[in-house]
Amino acid sequence: MAKPRIFISSTFFDLRQVREELERFVRELGYEPVRHETGAIPYYKEGPLESSAYREVELCDIIINIVGGRFGTASGDGSGNSITQNELATALERGVQVFIFVEQSVRADLDTYRLNKTTQGLKYSSVDDVRVLEFLDGLYQLKQNNPITPFQTAKDIVEFLRAQWAGLFQRFLREPTRLAEFRALDEMKSITVTLQQFVDFFTKASQSNEEAIKSILLVNHPAFRRFGKLTRTPYRVFFETLDELNAWLKVRGFEPQEQTRFDEDSVYEWWNDRDRLVLKITHDIFDENGRLQNFGSSWDDDWIVKRKQEEPSTDEPDDIPF
Repeated sequence: MAKPRIFISSTFFDLRQVREELERFVRELGYEPVRHETGAIPYYKEGPLESSAYREVELCDIIINIVGGRFGTASGDGSGNSITQNELATALERGVQVFIFVEQSVRADLDTYRLNKTTQGLKYSSVDDVRVLEFLDGLYQLKQNNPITPFQTAKDIVEFLRAQWAGLFQRFLREPTRLAEFRALDEMKSITVTLQQFVDFFTKASQSNEEAIKSILLVNHPAFRRFGKLTRTPYRVFFETLDELNAWLKVRGFEPQEQTRFDEDSVYEWWNDRDRLVLKITHDIFDENGRLQNFGSSWDDDWIVKRKQEEPSTDEPDDIPF
């Protein structure tokens, strides 16, 4: 079973205990922690070793970045950043969910740094290299994906993450409801557009009133929405003729059925062999030329239905009375 992969990024020697406690917390949740000292990062022979860490960041779902007082190992890419800083930069660039934690003493020194940026040679009590504060200052200026939380102990980080991840899980559970709300909103927008088209139409002198109205109704035909819902199609459905509908349904895995296999109430039927599904129309929505007809308020969604079936019936009736 797939598990969320959590990349733990920080300098090692000064934050070793914090890293170990975070790994224990992540494992207790049933997730997969990724940190280099446990051998969780596969190193490739192509390119420098640090590039393997950046590649692994891209494959993880969340990165926990801990900013302490040590700068760490400088990257060999010429950026002037440390490898830990580049791990975070990679996550931000790739849109990976990031949680950033900074030691309380380092955060306090940041305010001093901001007041003395132009002062050369100034020493700070909590960091071994001013580049730590330079990088941290840049993180606070990001416009998104940069929740930065001061901490004193690993417990502070664990409690914060526990609450955050519980919130993410609750939001995930609500997504189906929110999706239904968004779909309803899209339908309302479609109706609004249609009404606006009618307003625009009736404010102009037109010699082809009837054809214009038919065109507007066709573009917003309820059959498109119904077919989209039953086939779980994420994009807008559109067809004007039976042939176009057949071609579109074929792409979705539905083949036209022979009329001899139709249900008694079917006018048209399509069979999806992979999913064992029958899609059918019980009211003729096409005219004698196979063109889609407009129905207005008389439309009924129950004219187009889908049902599960083990397989199309091909056997003749069994006349044996036992």
